[in-house]
Amino acid sequence: METIHIERTKQEKRIRLVVLFTFVVMVAEMAVGFLSHSMALVADGIHMGSHVLLVGLNWAAYVLVRRLESRQSENYDSDKILKLSAFTSGILLMIMAFVIILEGFGVLHGHEHHDHDAQMSNFGFALGVAIVSLIANVICAFALRDRQGEGDYNSKAAYLHLLSDVLTKFGAIIGIVSAWLWDITWVDAAVAIVSALVVIRWAVRLLWETGRALTASSHS
Repeated sequence: METIHIERTKQEKRIRLVVLFTFVVMVAEMAVGFLSHSMALVADGIHMGSHVLLVGLNWAAYVLVRRLESRQSENYDSDKILKLSAFTSGILLMIMAFVIILEGFGVLHGHEHHDHDAQMSNFGFALGVAIVSLIANVICAFALRDRQGEGDYNSKAAYLHLLSDVLTKFGAIIGIVSAWLWDITWVDAAVAIVSALVVIRWAVRLLWETGRALTASSHS
């Protein structure tokens, strides 16, 4: 039992680091965005903020479990708290993926041609924002990669949130480059839809695994 407690403490520290790092990037993006009047930076900062909240949920679960264990409370099941946090994250991940799909189809359906030359500087700036955000998310995802304990679905949920953002940011870069170089503006939405479908597959698997773990008989 002591080994499990130490392992969870390490995961708590890693996820805390990820949350704080993402928060710093979010604040920096929004500050620069407001100062430079760039809505692209402000919008991406808000998006980063959503991941602070989502991964922060997984961090909060570790904090709660640690405090309950320190009080030696027998009224709560620590494992189920972490699994419930992971299950909730899976639902939020699924919702996020469906929102991306709806937005993607909306862009494809309402596609309009824009003047390429007038948006050259905007494309370059948007590409820079996407690359910075991608690097930040890769760093965070790498911090949690292959660090999940056996049956630690809470850590896995946090990792999948970060990995999903890496995937969508990579797709956004492909879309920006396609629009910038070849004036093909539908690629961004198409790649976003494909990325969201992959995320849905991850979310379904997470929900299936955590759902089975939560409903499994304690006597089995």
